[in-house]
Amino acid sequence: MFLYLLPENLNEMTELGIFLSKKSIKKAEVARRTGISTSRLSELTLNPTTKLRADELYLIALAIDLNPCELLEAVCGHITLKR
Repeated sequence: MFLYLLPENLNEMTELGIFLSKKSIKKAEVARRTGISTSRLSELTLNPTTKLRADELYLIALAIDLNPCELLEAVCGHITLKR
Protein backbone atom coordinates (compact mmCIF):
# COMPACT_ATOMS: atom_id res chain seq x y z
CA MET A 1 0.00 0.00 0.00
CA PHE A 2 1.33 3.43 -0.95
CA LEU A 3 0.40 6.68 0.75
CA TYR A 4 0.16 9.69 -1.52
CA LEU A 5 0.02 13.36 -0.60
CA LEU A 6 -2.86 14.93 -2.47
CA PRO A 7 -2.36 18.39 -4.00
CA GLU A 8 -5.79 19.61 -2.81
CA ASN A 9 -4.50 19.31 0.78
CA LEU A 10 -1.54 21.66 0.30
CA ASN A 11 -3.01 24.25 2.67
CA GLU A 12 -3.05 21.61 5.44
CA MET A 13 0.55 20.47 4.96
CA THR A 14 3.87 21.46 6.39
CA GLU A 15 6.67 22.75 4.18
CA LEU A 16 8.03 19.19 4.04
CA GLY A 17 4.61 17.86 3.03
CA ILE A 18 4.27 20.43 0.27
CA PHE A 19 7.78 19.68 -0.99
CA LEU A 20 7.21 15.91 -1.12
CA SER A 21 3.81 16.37 -2.75
CA LYS A 22 5.12 18.65 -5.48
CA LYS A 23 7.86 16.13 -6.23
CA SER A 24 5.33 13.23 -6.23
CA ILE A 25 7.35 11.39 -3.61
CA LYS A 26 5.66 8.48 -1.84
CA LYS A 27 5.91 8.55 1.95
CA ALA A 28 5.88 4.75 2.04
CA GLU A 29 9.00 4.61 -0.12
CA VAL A 30 10.73 7.24 2.02
CA ALA A 31 9.80 5.24 5.13
CA ARG A 32 11.18 2.04 3.62
CA ARG A 33 14.48 3.67 2.65
CA THR A 34 15.02 5.69 5.83
CA GLY A 35 13.56 3.54 8.59
CA ILE A 36 11.35 6.47 9.63
CA SER A 37 7.86 5.14 10.27
CA THR A 38 5.00 6.16 7.99
CA SER A 39 3.16 7.54 11.02
CA ARG A 40 6.14 9.77 11.85
CA LEU A 41 6.33 10.91 8.21
CA SER A 42 2.62 11.71 8.31
CA GLU A 43 3.18 13.82 11.43
CA LEU A 44 6.11 15.60 9.78
CA THR A 45 4.12 16.34 6.63
CA LEU A 46 0.74 17.25 8.13
CA ASN A 47 1.28 18.70 11.61
CA PRO A 48 2.95 22.12 11.69
CA THR A 49 3.82 21.77 15.40
CA THR A 50 5.87 18.62 14.79
CA LYS A 51 9.59 19.37 14.71
CA LEU A 52 11.75 17.82 12.00
CA ARG A 53 15.04 16.59 13.46
CA ALA A 54 18.30 17.12 11.57
CA ASP A 55 18.92 13.37 11.28
CA GLU A 56 15.45 12.86 9.79
CA LEU A 57 15.96 15.65 7.27
CA TYR A 58 19.31 14.16 6.28
CA LEU A 59 17.88 10.65 5.85
CA ILE A 60 14.91 11.92 3.85
CA ALA A 61 17.22 13.88 1.54
CA LEU A 62 19.39 10.81 0.97
CA ALA A 63 16.32 8.67 0.30
CA ILE A 64 15.05 11.01 -2.41
CA ASP A 65 18.49 11.58 -3.96
CA LEU A 66 18.65 15.23 -2.95
CA ASN A 67 21.39 17.31 -1.41
CA PRO A 68 20.40 17.76 2.27
CA CYS A 69 21.09 21.50 1.96
CA GLU A 70 18.48 21.77 -0.79
CA LEU A 71 15.87 20.05 1.37
CA LEU A 72 16.81 22.27 4.32
CA GLU A 73 16.33 25.36 2.14
CA ALA A 74 12.98 24.07 0.88
CA VAL A 75 11.71 23.24 4.36
CA CYS A 76 13.22 26.09 6.38
CA GLY A 77 13.86 28.80 3.79
CA HIS A 78 10.98 30.91 5.08
CA ILE A 79 12.60 31.33 8.52
CA THR A 80 14.32 34.66 9.13
CA LEU A 81 16.22 36.31 11.96
CA LYS A 82 14.35 38.64 14.25
CA ARG A 83 15.28 42.31 13.75
